[in-house]
Amino acid sequence: MDTGRDRIVAGMAMAAGAVTLISVASLALFFAVGKPFGAINDWTVGLAGLLSGLLALAIRSRDSVGAPGAATVSTGAAVVGAVIVVAGSALVISQTTGFLLAGLVESLGFALIGLWLIALCRTTGSASGWPRQLRNLGLVAGIVMALGIAVVPGIAMGLDDANTAPGWIWIGFVGWIGIFLLFPIWSIWFGNALRRGGF
Repeated sequence: MDTGRDRIVAGMAMAAGAVTLISVASLALFFAVGKPFGAINDWTVGLAGLLSGLLALAIRSRDSVGAPGAATVSTGAAVVGAVIVVAGSALVISQTTGFLLAGLVESLGFALIGLWLIALCRTTGSASGWPRQLRNLGLVAGIVMALGIAVVPGIAMGLDDANTAPGWIWIGFVGWIGIFLLFPIWSIWFGNALRRGGF
């Protein structure tokens, strides 16, 4: 066990979770108060995506348990997902698109991060002696996040008006329960457990 590397990974995990929770709080404040909390939400969503991709890379370099090919593919999916999340945030920050299309793009990116989380918890989590509840939470979070794949047709159609968007598009937004609630809890728990030398 490399305690220095573990501290870095733990810090990244806790930062990803904390930034995501800040994003949730800023979204709530945006609906309650208005500006500038919408912009804060847009920036923190992108930062959360970036930190999630970096976390995937850090965990991959720390723990190579499991099939190297599968681990590399799932980590690659997380990195691509992180890039897509950042791109989605850039779309709304730059006002290139409205919040709906940007949110669809971000949903797809986080769905790929969710697929990585499923693979991580199924392979590394079981092989490394993670607490069962942590592993199960990661699996549930990843599955819920992966629902964001349902938005791909909406991205292809360029949907960007919430008033006229078809009802099925909202299925993909269920993934935000995983993004905004389950994933940050998992990240902070994982980081805290790793920092304490739990596995």
